[in-house]
Formats: sequence, structure tokens, C-alpha cells
Amino acid sequence: MKKVELLAPAKDKKTAIAAINSGCDALYIGASNFGARKKVPNSLEDIKEIVDYAHRFYVKVHVTVNTILTDNELLAARELIQKLYDIGVDAIIVQDTGIFKLAIDGKLPPIVIHASTQCDNRTLEKVKFFNEIGVSRVILARELSLEQIKTICEFSQSEIETFVHGALCVCYSGQCYLSYYIGGRSANRGECAQACRKKYSLVDDKGNIIAKDKYLLSMKDFNASKHLKELIDAGVKSFKIEGRLKDENYVKNVVAYYRREIDKIAQKTSSGKIFSDFEPDVKKSFNRGFTDYFLDGRKNPSTADAVPLPFSREVECIYNFDSPKSLGEKLGKITYVGRDYFEIGRQEGKKAGGQACIRINSQDGLYFNGYGCLVNKVVENKIYPNKMDGIAVGLDVFRNFDSKFEKQLENSKTKRRIGVKFIYTDGTLKAIDEDENSVTIQLQAGESPKNPDKMKENFVNQLKKTGESDFYAENIEIEDDVPFMPVSKINELRRNILDLLMSERLKNYKREIQKPLKYAEYFLKKLDYRANIHNKEAKTFYESCGCEVCEMSFESNHSTALCRSSVYGNCTELMRTKHCLKYAFNMCQSPQKLYLIDERGQKYPLLFDCKNCEMIISAP
Repeated sequence: MKKVELLAPAKDKKTAIAAINSGCDALYIGASNFGARKKVPNSLEDIKEIVDYAHRFYVKVHVTVNTILTDNELLAARELIQKLYDIGVDAIIVQDTGIFKLAIDGKLPPIVIHASTQCDNRTLEKVKFFNEIGVSRVILARELSLEQIKTICEFSQSEIETFVHGALCVCYSGQCYLSYYIGGRSANRGECAQACRKKYSLVDDKGNIIAKDKYLLSMKDFNASKHLKELIDAGVKSFKIEGRLKDENYVKNVVAYYRREIDKIAQKTSSGKIFSDFEPDVKKSFNRGFTDYFLDGRKNPSTADAVPLPFSREVECIYNFDSPKSLGEKLGKITYVGRDYFEIGRQEGKKAGGQACIRINSQDGLYFNGYGCLVNKVVENKIYPNKMDGIAVGLDVFRNFDSKFEKQLENSKTKRRIGVKFIYTDGTLKAIDEDENSVTIQLQAGESPKNPDKMKENFVNQLKKTGESDFYAENIEIEDDVPFMPVSKINELRRNILDLLMSERLKNYKREIQKPLKYAEYFLKKLDYRANIHNKEAKTFYESCGCEVCEMSFESNHSTALCRSSVYGNCTELMRTKHCLKYAFNMCQSPQKLYLIDERGQKYPLLFDCKNCEMIISAP
């Protein structure tokens, strides 16, 4: 079985510990600044505690330094990276090429560098470029198909990381300028206002309304769990769960789920066994409905499913135009509505005396057709909500908050432990962990026990009691008679040898070293604002790679008319997306010009690159 890394998100120290205990092989977290999730910073002290705990299980810690930086910020980022290296961080995730230049100039410690998905890594040419300059890992765009991923892996010397679960940005990562255009909050600077989760209307050039007040840019959540083996076979080395803004319960559940699924087909890259006390189920945690996005490519619409509205194309639907909120798990349809209650139809395989048996708890949250409610009480098959707004016969009902499951996650005592084998022979106790680290303690000579068999039994039983330590006893071999020892002494011996073993594990932990970076020829010769060049060092980096930098970043407020490589003429792309509204509304052959109108009445022209099946939202 191949080894593959399960990479978990963490917004803070508590969530990071939960991710480790739930089974991740690595985690990624933001530091005090320069992370693409500005709302969740972490101190160096907290990151140091996380690193120390993670390395006990040979779990790696990656820190995001993946925003574009001003000249002054680049200096501060350099200092931060040095401090991260000094406290034992394994890798940094980088977007700004100014950091690559610092590495080339020898101004960074030899910390492993990963090219963030914010670098817009959606082509083989881009991945080959990062291979040539020497980055250790490239994190791919979410929009790629299995075939594209396989091709990239075949030609890549760098490790390849892909997302497998979580929220989807509708725009290619690193190429979204809509949030900054609307309100000055830059996605590339960690301040995205999530413009894609707002309502829009779709109109044509004659003013005809195609869709009104819908969440036309809101994607469902990614779930690639059915494709894990295909991704491993393609050559992917790391599976990434999105969610640095998600809470601890979400991380526990999703990490435990993917740990279980990956363990069926691959080996983990870290150590330890997960002793879990709950059954993970990703449908029960926050989700907007699930999609495997473009892993199977874009499916061609057929005459059978060509309908005026896209909602019936369930199999192909990558979006949820009705709501950007969590759906949760589907329970069934409303079959009856009373004065202050309603009933849901029987679920398959769940019956109770002929009555509907939907296991709903008081304080559960339900969602249907844009409305939500909390459950006040349940009497047999009657559900009494805190409000009756929007409730009607025939509506699908989803549970987007399972109070019992959330409580179970909150109280979970899931623990990760490292397997250890004890061998006693000739007065020496040896402990060997699952990674072949070993230590020995010489027992002091003592009097012979009156009952050797009973003494041996006591010795074994006390060694098994690893308590709150990070170890569990896999096997105990007693090859000679054990001298008489009181239980307290055996316990002290066990604690001492496990402390020594942990020290040995940490001493033998191998932190990877970044090989030297170098310049390489870039595959484009002219770069505009979409290269996100925000500081002088980044500009020099690209010039050293043979590029003419026509303009600085969109956020630099420079004119965007200096250079245009776009085939669409003099337009400013605010967003480029694989999600296409022409395709969604079966209008691929239509010559009509289309526009998005936001809730403030601002009108955005839509352009369509049909050759690549991409949509562009441009500035008015």
C-alpha cells in the first residue's frame, strides 16, 4: 500500500490538537499574520505547543504565509519565517513570489516551501515551472479533473497536493478580484468578503431576466471521498481538507471520516492508532450539499436533461443556487402540516409501529426551501418547530444541526496512541515503538518473588496500564523471571521508560530540508495584474525568470490598461471560473450577451471562453 498524507485545517491550538488526535498526518495553520484567513491568527507560542505535540506522533505542521505582501510586509514575513523554522515548523505555504526570491538569495532558513493553490496552479506548465525552481510541493487548483491530475503527477518532481473536502471558491484560487473591487477587501490579502455567496440576478442584453435573486456563484461543498483510490493511483501525495475557519467539532468529524476511508486503501505517513468513540459522518457537519466538482470532467448536457432551469440536473449539479448555508443531512419530505407542527415521511428502513420514525431531537436545526427552524419538541412523528415560516407539504427537509451528534463530538475522548512493545530479559526492560525507536532500563537486582508466576502477571498487568500517556502496549514479552517489585515501583518503571521512549522519538524526528531554489524560465513572457505582483522582490523574481512585468497587482491600484494578454480585448477580469452560467442554464449555443446584477444593482458583463469552458466576470 502506498503512503499518502491526510492534511487537516486548524484555526487555533485547540482545533489543531483535535485534528491530531482524530488522525491527520499533517495540519496547516495560520501564524500571527500573512495568512489567507486573516480572521484566525495564532501566536508563535501556540504554534510551538502544536509543533511539540504533533511531532510526538510524527505529524507535520505547515504554516500559511500565503498572501501577497507589500515591501515592508515582505521584510516582516522573512523574520516570521525564520522564527517558524526555529520553533520546528515543517513547511510554509507560499503565494508571494517575493518569498521565493528571498530563498534564492539565501535569506531564508532551509524550511520546506509549498506553492499555495493561490499561485493559480491549474496547468502542467505552471507545475513544471515550480518543479524547475525547486519548490518541494505544489498544491493544485480544485477545478482539475482526474486525468489532468494524473498527467501533472507523471511529469512532476515536486510532491502534489490536492483538496478532497470542504468549501469551494467559485473562482480559480488567486484570480478573484471581485471582493476587492466591491469593497476593498482583497482575497489575495486574506480579507475575502465572500462575494460569491451573495444573491445575483442573471439578465440578457435585452433586459430579459433568466434568474432573479439567486445565489448564482455559490458552489456546493467538495467531497472527493469516492475518488481517493483514483487520486492515489494518479500520484497524489497529500489530501487536503479545507476549513481553517471551521470549528473543532467539524474538524474532528471530517478528519476522522477521511482517516477511516484512507486507511482502507493506503498507509498513513504519521504514527499512532486512533481510539475513537464516535462514528464519523460528514453529512452531519456543515455542508452546502456535496459535489465531486470536475474530477470526472465536465459532463455534456443531453437532450434528456435539457430543461429551462438547472435544478433537476441533480447528477451534474455543482452549485446550490437556493442557499449558501449549510444543508446537512436529508431527512425526507414534509407529508403533513398542522397548526403548530409538521410530519416528515418515513425514511427507508426506519419504522416504529407503522409510524414515521425520523430520529429528530429537541434543539436540532432543520432547513427547507430557504427557511430554517429549531425543533422545540418531538412527540411521536410530530415535530414542533420554533416557527412555522415556509413549512409546506412536499418540501425536502434537511437537518443542518444534529444536537445529539454535536454533543457527542464535543464530549469525545478520542485519543491517539503510539504502539509500543515491551521485552524483559536478563534484568533489562526494553521498549520499542511502532517506528522502531527503542530504549532500555536496567532493573536493580532484587530478591526473588515467592510466587514467580504471580509476579510476572502483576508485571505484565501494570505495563499494560499506559494511562494518559501517548502510548499503548501492543505486546509484552517476559523472557526471564522478574525480581520482586511492588506495584508502585512497576508503575514508576513504566512511566520512566515511556518518558525515555518519547524523548528518543523526538530526537529521531526527521525534519525535511528545502533544497536550494533557483530561477527558471517562465512560460509566459508578459504579466499583468493577474500575476499578483505586489512588491519589488516579486517583480524582480519574474524579471529574472524572463518575464516583462506590465503592471503590478490589482490591489496596488495601478491602471489595469497597461497590458492585456486577454483575447477578449480591453477588459478587466474580476473573476475567472470553471462554473459557467451559460452551461448551467443550457444556453451554450446562445449568442445573447449576459450580465450579472448584484443586490445593489451593479451590472457585471459576463464573457465566455467556450474553448476552455470558462466564464469571466468583468468590471463594468
